[in-house]
Amino acid sequence: MNKTFSTLAAAAVLMASTAIAPALAQTTNPATPASPAAPADPAMGGNAAAPAAGTTGSAAAPATSDTSTDMAAGPGSYLTEQSETQISANDYIGKPVYNSADESIGDVNDLILETEGGIVAAVIGVGGFLGIGEKDVAVPMDLITMSRDTETNDVRLTTTETAESLEAAPEFMTLDDQQAAADSAATDASTTSATGTAPMPDTNATTPPTTQPNN
Repeated sequence: MNKTFSTLAAAAVLMASTAIAPALAQTTNPATPASPAAPADPAMGGNAAAPAAGTTGSAAAPATSDTSTDMAAGPGSYLTEQSETQISANDYIGKPVYNSADESIGDVNDLILETEGGIVAAVIGVGGFLGIGEKDVAVPMDLITMSRDTETNDVRLTTTETAESLEAAPEFMTLDDQQAAADSAATDASTTSATGTAPMPDTNATTPPTTQPNN
C-alpha cells in the first residue's frame, strides 16, 4: 500500500513539473533583436550610415550654404557718390547755352529722356525778353557740348547752333501742350456746330418807299 502511494506521489510531482516548465518559458523575456540599420537618406547621396546600437555618436550635419556672404553690387544698386563721368540734371537745367561766338543764345528749360534711359534733347528757350514771348526748341544732345571746370566744378554748355537757327526751328510741345491744343480745338469745333452761323443781312435789298398820308 505504501509502495503504491509513493508511486502515485512521484507521478503527480512529475506531471506538475512538466506543466510548470512551459509556463516559465513563456514568462521569460525574449532577447531584444538588434535594430536594423537605418536606410540611407536619398538627399544625403545614400552614403550616410546610422550609428551602431548603444553608441553615443551622432551623424554629421549636412553642409549648408552661407547666406551671409556679401554679394557684389549689381544693377540697381544705390549710388553713394557722383563720379566724374556722371552729370546731374541741375548741370543743364537753368544754364545758359553759348554759341561759337561765346554769346548766350538761350537757357535750358528742360531735358527730354527716353523711357529706357538716356537724354535725347535739351529744351532751350529762345527769343523773347525775360522769359516773356520765348519759344522752346528741343535741341538734340549731340549738338550740345558740356565742359566742366575741374577746380570749381562749374559747367559750361556750348552749341554749334546759332540764335537765328533756333528761332527759325519748330517749337517743341510737351504731351500736356499737345493735349491742351487738342482740347481747345475740340471745344472750338463743338461751339461752332452748336451755335451755327448767323445769316448775314442782304445789304443789296431795296427798301420799299413809305406812303405818306395826304393832309
